[in-house]
Amino acid sequence: MQFVSMSEETEQKHVALRYLLDAWEEALHDGIEPEMLANAALFAALSDLVSTFGEDAVAQMTDGLSRRIHHGEFTINRTTQ
Repeated sequence: MQFVSMSEETEQKHVALRYLLDAWEEALHDGIEPEMLANAALFAALSDLVSTFGEDAVAQMTDGLSRRIHHGEFTINRTTQ
């Protein structure tokens, strides 16, 4: 088992996100609709996680997504009134 320090893990997460955002921008530039990208990204992520951890573990990981979405955790441009 390989141990990665917290700062290395954080850096890897930032690099991974940068790769995804760059690919996203390229696909938008090529005319792919954002909704199609989002669905493909969710499918790719979930199927990869299921392959790695199994269906039960991924179901448990995603169990709280609805609550997190409703609490605005994934809202980038939030307007407050």
